[in-house]
Parts: sequence; C-alpha cells; structure tokens
Amino acid sequence: MSMSYEISMIGSGNVAWHLAMTLDNAGYPVKEVYSRNFRNAEALVDRLYGAEPKSDLDFSNSPSQLFIISVSDDAIKEIVREIILPEEAILVHTSGTKPLNAMEFAATKHVGVFYPLQTFSKSRRIEFSEVPLCLEAADGYTKRVLKEIANNISKHVAMIDSANRAILHIAAVFACNFTNHLFKIAEDILDEHKLKFDLLKPLIVETVNKSLEMGASISQTGPAVRQDFEVLDKHMEKLEYNEEYAEIYRLLSQNIIDTYGESEE
Repeated sequence: MSMSYEISMIGSGNVAWHLAMTLDNAGYPVKEVYSRNFRNAEALVDRLYGAEPKSDLDFSNSPSQLFIISVSDDAIKEIVREIILPEEAILVHTSGTKPLNAMEFAATKHVGVFYPLQTFSKSRRIEFSEVPLCLEAADGYTKRVLKEIANNISKHVAMIDSANRAILHIAAVFACNFTNHLFKIAEDILDEHKLKFDLLKPLIVETVNKSLEMGASISQTGPAVRQDFEVLDKHMEKLEYNEEYAEIYRLLSQNIIDTYGESEE
C-alpha cells in the first residue's frame, strides 16, 4: 500500500513547475514552494491545490516528508548548507550533473537524486508518465520512498548512479540541446535568404522518426556520409558570410566522414 507523502519544492523553474503539478495531481500534495524570487513561488503555488509560497529556507516546522531541490546546479550546494529540515526528512535534487555527494552537508542522512530526463518549458505541456526518472539514494529508506513515488508518476524509472547519470546528461545535451541549436542555425540561414523554416519541418519530423525507428547510424544521409566533397565545398562557400556557422558545418561534416569512412548513403 502506497503512502501519500507531502512535499516541499525548493525552486520554481521549468523542472519544478512540471514536477510539482505532476506530484500534486498524483496524490502527493505539495505544501510549500520556496524561490529566491517570491513572485515566482506565488506563480507556481497558484497552479497547485493547497501549497503556500515560502520566502526562507527554514522548514523545521514543515508538514512535508520529501524536499525537492530543483534549482540551477550552481545554487544546490548553498541551499543544501542553509536549508533547515524536520527530523527524518528526505532531501533530493533534480540535477542531471550534480553527484549524490553534492548533498553531503545536508541536515539529514536521507538524501538522493530525482532526475527527470526531459526538456521542460513552462508553456508546454508534458506527458509526465513518459518521462524517464533517474533515481539515486544514500540509504534504503530513501530509495524505497523515491521508487514508490516515481513509479506512481512515470512508466520509466531506473536507479542510476552519479557517474552514469553524468554520462547520460552529456548524451542528452547532444541529443536535445545541440540538436535544437542546429535547428536555430538552420532557421537563421533560411532567414538570411528570406526562406521559411516551415519548409524544413517535414524533413525534421522524418529525420527524428527514422532515427528512432531504424537507429541513428543506419539513418545517416547527406553529402558528408557520401563523401561528396564538391557539395561540401559549395556549402562552405555559401556559409562564408558567417564564420561560426561555417566552422560548425566543417567540424560536423568531418566527424561524419571520420565516423563512416568509406560507407555510402
């Protein structure tokens, strides 16, 4: 039989926004939201059922059992040192890069990681049940609680240690952040020549779908994998107006050539 743990959120950014509402709706009431910007805490509280905004890190009289730090990586250590917790509280962070030992000076022995592997924006709805949750815990009690909660809000839950979570985060940056930035570069190139980015949308959708269905290696196409140097040279000439974009194009093309060798499209 699952318990209905009460939760306090420390942070009000994109991850906290989605995670707090998901937990609240799943029967894990969020009781408090702290943010350095009190108005941001109030904005998140307005989306929850019975939470109160909080302007300080003294949670000594909190009704919550689980405290989730969901802030920028460089703010975690300071919050861990300053937060005051009730006895037997569980304290976790949601970072993909910070190790479990970032919690070593916490005022509780029950510490862990509750990392949702997804890109979040406040204005975009996420089906949280499809978000992988990567967990780590310092003790058995924390592990049991985190797994129980995670399994009630996601279909994809895994225990992943700090070293492997860091590798996963690097891969996620390539797959998500870098890919999105390349979309931005493509949009800039088209804008420069008064062309619409909409023309690329079917190509982007098919590229992603094919890569997921067939595998990225099998799906690779283009002049670099064909080693079509005439086309590559023409593209570089067209990009002479922007040295940074030309260098990105050169580096990626060379890496594709090096990766696939003599293989053909």
